Amino acid sequence: MDKKRIILAITGASGTVYATSIIKAVNGRDDVELHVIISDAAKKVLSLETDLSPDALTAGATAVHAPDNIAAPPASGSWQHDGMIICPCSMASLSAVANGYGHNLIHRAADVTLKEGKKLVLVPRETPLSTIHLKNMLAARQAGAIILPACPGFYHRPESIEDLADHLAGKILDQLDIPHELFARWGE
Repeated sequence: MDKKRIILAITGASGTVYATSIIKAVNGRDDVELHVIISDAAKKVLSLETDLSPDALTAGATAVHAPDNIAAPPASGSWQHDGMIICPCSMASLSAVANGYGHNLIHRAADVTLKEGKKLVLVPRETPLSTIHLKNMLAARQAGAIILPACPGFYHRPESIEDLADHLAGKILDQLDIPHELFARWGE
């Protein structure tokens, strides 16, 4: 069985519950190697939105890389991986990705992901969106990123916040061809 090597970056936007669902969905799987990067702002948001510590959140990850370590493996195009997710993706990180500004490991890894032609899934969580946000989303999309806003569906009849988060996490994992059973698909 081939193991997929995935990078999950968590930035300082609201919506750490989505990252939590992604991590839970891949923890303990033999077919996924998960590398996590958590920004300092994300750690603050995590403490406001959940009772989890960063260590508890990433306990099942293959590796956790410091956001200021630009010498970490995800910073290099010679380090092979199967895709990157930034979830939630702050507007500052979206801007950095869209404009090629790689001042930390998250932004550098995203830049490398795009230049190497790998899938980069950005999950912005902001509303309303300004013209600047929309232009940055368009620029990131034109560079090859997948823009997957944190807009959960309701056709699966969610009964909890976890159901909503799992639905979006499943849509994100679909983009990287990672099988899951996080929600019932339309028509099934």
